[in-house]
Amino acid sequence: MAVEKVVVHYRDGRILKGFVEGFAGTDASIRVASWQDEAVHTDVELSALKALFFVKDFIGDSTYDEVKAFRTPPAGAERRMEVTLFDGELLVGAVTGFHPERDGFFLEPADSQSNNMRCFIVAAAVHRASVV
Repeated sequence: MAVEKVVVHYRDGRILKGFVEGFAGTDASIRVASWQDEAVHTDVELSALKALFFVKDFIGDSTYDEVKAFRTPPAGAERRMEVTLFDGELLVGAVTGFHPERDGFFLEPADSQSNNMRCFIVAAAVHRASVV
């Protein structure tokens, strides 16, 4: 299983950076190894989260303004979606396998230059979602 870098955004505003292994979005909780000390683990309940961002690096570029539009057409069964979270954050990207009855879904950002490679959005954190 692949170990991936994640930035965990809790619904209450807390942020946790670390590593997860084999996350598929089907478990009620995940174990996150700290990015500063991989021997330290935090068990995280998905119901407490806004989203889980799979990132290229933990620092990112705070000066980069992510593009909220598609530059190329989506491939295959992807759906272009615009998702507004409960706190007003807007995410635009391609979604595969979206089912409203599930606890969450994966979104690949429209902007390939973003530090986010994909994110798992917790359904309870969605204020509005629309196909674009």
